[in-house]
Amino acid sequence: MTDFRIAARLLRWLTGTVCLVALTGTPAAASGSAAGQTDDGPRTRSGPVSHVLGTAPRPELKPSLPQDAATCTTSTGPYQEEVEDHLGLVVDGVQSAGDCSVIQEFQRKLGIVPDQGYAGLFTYRAVMWERAVAEGDAIAGCPDTSGTVVCVDMNRQILWVEDAGKVIFRPVPARTGSPDYPTRTGWHQIFDRQKEFWSTLYEGPMPFAQFFDGGQALHGSYRNIWEDPGSHGCVNLRYDEAKALWNGLRLGDEVYVWGRRTGG
Repeated sequence: MTDFRIAARLLRWLTGTVCLVALTGTPAAASGSAAGQTDDGPRTRSGPVSHVLGTAPRPELKPSLPQDAATCTTSTGPYQEEVEDHLGLVVDGVQSAGDCSVIQEFQRKLGIVPDQGYAGLFTYRAVMWERAVAEGDAIAGCPDTSGTVVCVDMNRQILWVEDAGKVIFRPVPARTGSPDYPTRTGWHQIFDRQKEFWSTLYEGPMPFAQFFDGGQALHGSYRNIWEDPGSHGCVNLRYDEAKALWNGLRLGDEVYVWGRRTGG
């Protein structure tokens, strides 16, 4: 039995409730770029430290150091109000020096690049992820089933896992296919798992690959998870989170994909 299934069942027995298992919000340590993360072509069907779900405490966002001031942008971003609201700033939709400083610290905490305090798409995706974590079992979009289902919300670019409608792996950031290489929506099943897979089509690594539709898979990525462009169709995850997902899933588990990726 896999890690977060064991934890969920143990807490059911101990407390009569479902264990809501989650990763920390810490970005994976791996960085860099891996060319061609996805779609190795047609494949045939073959047959962690965790926390109780909740909002991970956000470190106090302190003003930037004086030497950082020059890198802060004065431009108002397209998601200014949403970011201001999430970070507890005055919601006026207008960038200020104080806004920039706090947004910049938020970006640096999560490894968002560029980290100039601009409330753009990458920062908005991070806000959507943190809000999703806070929703707990109330998170919407994934149909309830009697078993395990991996929920891939392309609108918010997040992934989580439910078991009989209860969250057992809390939302983590994901990168789905670009407009030219869309991730296929609908119901799928994990039919092949390769811990160390190399894409011969795109000449790139796909660690902890779990294939759910042809050459499209859930797998780890060495790229910054917040950046564009999207994948070639796979669902990219930060390395440590892909590893934790690998330890919790098995062949035959369902994957449900919906929505559309905004941006590249």
